[in-house]
Amino acid sequence: MMSNSVARLRLQELAKSRRPFLARGSKTQRCPDCLLARANCLCAQRPQPGGRCAVLFIMYHGEVFKPSNTGRLIADVVADNHAFQWDRTRHDPQLLALLADPRYQPIVIFPHQYAEPERCIDSPQQLPEVATGVKIPLFVFLDGTWREAKKIFRSPYLQGLPVLGIQPQQASAYQLREAAHLHQLCTAEVGVEVLTLTGDTDAATTLSEYFALFRERYLLGKANINLPPQRQLSELFGAGHDGDYPIT
Repeated sequence: MMSNSVARLRLQELAKSRRPFLARGSKTQRCPDCLLARANCLCAQRPQPGGRCAVLFIMYHGEVFKPSNTGRLIADVVADNHAFQWDRTRHDPQLLALLADPRYQPIVIFPHQYAEPERCIDSPQQLPEVATGVKIPLFVFLDGTWREAKKIFRSPYLQGLPVLGIQPQQASAYQLREAAHLHQLCTAEVGVEVLTLTGDTDAATTLSEYFALFRERYLLGKANINLPPQRQLSELFGAGHDGDYPIT
């Protein structure tokens, strides 16, 4: 069983749920861990987690159950990961404690246009305690649709925290959901950009390739096409991939 924080949160929410969450494609027989169609299961290609930062996912209601959610891919790559269910009025004490932990510097990942100018940064290295290694950057991802993420962004415990805006250089490759704007990236794509800005190129490359594999297998499941048993990662990533993808 996958043991990242998003998977654990999903189990917690399942235990509290009185009725099943029915996403699109709910009739598909899915792997209970990676949530892809069983024939296209991704579990064997799960990367060895590492990274030099920490990530926190604050997830809107129902997001943790969606097979199309890509935040969980980041949690498979970055070892220090945390996930909490968002609630407008009830604030999880463990979430508040994490944000106040002196080991970390929380940084909210969100477009600058929604934040006060004094909160906006273009790089984690602009924060002295991150630049000097005194604190570990804790990147806070608001996981949901854009409408939902805007609600989370207004949470009182996020006010005053620095906001890192990502400016995509190209259109998103995500085809699993419809974005409100063409320039909007999915959570995993944003994660790649954040890890690159942090200088963690190994983790960024791993996440980029892991997302490419996830995306292809997800789309194959939507098209009801099964992967040939011996298909190699190099075929999925293209002829330029060297096949040295970390697996567990």
